[in-house]
Amino acid sequence: MLGIDRVVCEDCKVRIGELVARGVVPSVVNELLAKPRRVVTAALPLRHDDGTVRLYNAFRVLYSDARGPGKGGIRFHPDVTEEEVKVLAFLMALKCALVDVPFGGAKGGVSVDPTKLSKGELERLSRAYVRAMLPVLGSRTDIPAPDVNTNEEVMGWMVDEYALLTGRYDPSTFTGKPLEIGGSRGRREATGWGGAFVLQTYFAEAHQRSLEGVRVAVQGFGNVGAHLVHKLSALGAKVVAVSDASCAIYNPDGLDVSALLAAKKEHNTLSCVADAHARRIEHQELFHLPVDVLAPAALAHQVHSGNAKEVRASIVLEMANDPVTPEADQILAQKGVVVIPDILANAGGVVVSYFEWIQNHENRYWSFEEVMRALEEKMTAVTRDLLARCAGEKQPCPLRAIAYELAIERILSAERARGHIS
Repeated sequence: MLGIDRVVCEDCKVRIGELVARGVVPSVVNELLAKPRRVVTAALPLRHDDGTVRLYNAFRVLYSDARGPGKGGIRFHPDVTEEEVKVLAFLMALKCALVDVPFGGAKGGVSVDPTKLSKGELERLSRAYVRAMLPVLGSRTDIPAPDVNTNEEVMGWMVDEYALLTGRYDPSTFTGKPLEIGGSRGRREATGWGGAFVLQTYFAEAHQRSLEGVRVAVQGFGNVGAHLVHKLSALGAKVVAVSDASCAIYNPDGLDVSALLAAKKEHNTLSCVADAHARRIEHQELFHLPVDVLAPAALAHQVHSGNAKEVRASIVLEMANDPVTPEADQILAQKGVVVIPDILANAGGVVVSYFEWIQNHENRYWSFEEVMRALEEKMTAVTRDLLARCAGEKQPCPLRAIAYELAIERILSAERARGHIS
């Protein structure tokens, strides 16, 4: 059931190869970061409510632990693949290094459609995942968190299963937990609000202006997208389009964000009728709207070679993981579009996960205001640092390359300090 897979992460290889070709990182990274350190696969047996048993493919990837224990979420989605999990673990390694939290990069997933499971089946599957991955999990080895289609409740079940299996209660082995068992205030808002702080800082530093009136289209209205919309609206931005799997809506004069968020809270989905003045559009049309900022906040590879040429936004804020393919990256650069990379834009989640881990170890818990103040300080400082490194770069500044370069420098420094390279 458990196995090690050494197939190269293809997207990772492309990204790293670009940096090596530019001469900004040494070629040794082709060996150190072209492959994950560990890939664990398992087939999880789940007894369904009707008595049938089915196996579900599950993965846990540790890409790098040079700077500390692995850190990364667990997603439940029918399209989860081993290659996708590798790419996401790679991005987590870079993300943690970029925002300078003492973690490596990891990721997990189960190939399952959770909407077709009962609550009992979902709990049994969550606990089965912990049983299968137990040898590699721990607060000093690999620390999971929620991701696509997993949440606080799932983390609560996993914390409990880990305690049952190990005979000790260690809430710091998982983050994104319920507050009652050591979760952190602000964790739900962290990724979306962190992205808003990044965008606010970008406009302040690069354009010497606030977000007032900035037109934004957001693809995805889950936890990340909804909280991003909420915070951007509060900062003065004009959210003109949003979408989720059910529908997409657009109003060039700005959407009724309060109504959309109220409907989301009640129905846990985007209500296309909550804003009477918005019109429905096709999902792909959202990528082509005349906006200042396009924020993909759903799944990977949503901006690709087939639609990148039609992107009309001047800035792409990557709130999802790996939403822009390497091919689309090149097309957008040729068009002069600034891409604020995922390892910066959506790093608020792992920053507050780190805050939660600290709170668990100190057994002292912060207020919501303390968490958000620390998050804003961290995201603002990292964004300013990256923009300062853009001085002298050809415009638009290749923010992804600059961010990767800084992150890889920090990972290599840790590898060097541990004696892995000279």
